[in-house]
Amino acid sequence: MVMSPDVKERLEIVYDVAKTTFHWGFIPLVLYLGFRKGAEPGMPPLSILSLLWQ
Repeated sequence: MVMSPDVKERLEIVYDVAKTTFHWGFIPLVLYLGFRKGAEPGMPPLSILSLLWQ
C-alpha cells in the first residue's frame, strides 16, 4: 500500500496528538476514576489533601 506524503504527514500529526494526550492524561484519569469509586469500606475517606499529604 502506497501512501501519499500528505497522508503520512496527517497520520504523524494524529500519532503525536494521541501520544501527548495519553502521556499527560493517564495519571489524572486514574486519579479521577479512583476518587469517583471512593474508598474501600474501613479505609479513611479520600480527599485531595490526603493524596498530597502522604
